Amino acid sequence: MTVPAPIAASKQISLTTFRKDGTPVPTAVWHVAQGDTVTTVSAAGAWKVKRIRNNPQVEITACDWRGRVTPGAPTVRGTAVLLPASETENARRLLERRYITARIGGFFVRLLHLKRPDGIGIVVTLSPQA
Repeated sequence: MTVPAPIAASKQISLTTFRKDGTPVPTAVWHVAQGDTVTTVSAAGAWKVKRIRNNPQVEITACDWRGRVTPGAPTVRGTAVLLPASETENARRLLERRYITARIGGFFVRLLHLKRPDGIGIVVTLSPQA
């Protein structure tokens, strides 16, 4: 299944991860859609990363920058994979191509040799709809 057009076109997505008790926790994130995958980057110590380690099943929906989902927006399920450090930089570069503020931040990090907080790439592969 390819990424639905409303999700691919939106500037943010609501990435919903699940606690051990099954409670959904949505988080608005930047993303890049390619084929049947959605890629994003998060802080390595973020709770969403910890929840993905426990349960890789996630849901994504288009949202605004505050995480508000438009009623009737399509939601798709997928399986999240945490990328190794060697591939996380590639995920950051993908985001820099799409978002000007990420591009500016990445430019200054490289120019001034700043230390970034540890990050981790997240790739969500969409599940076929039944």
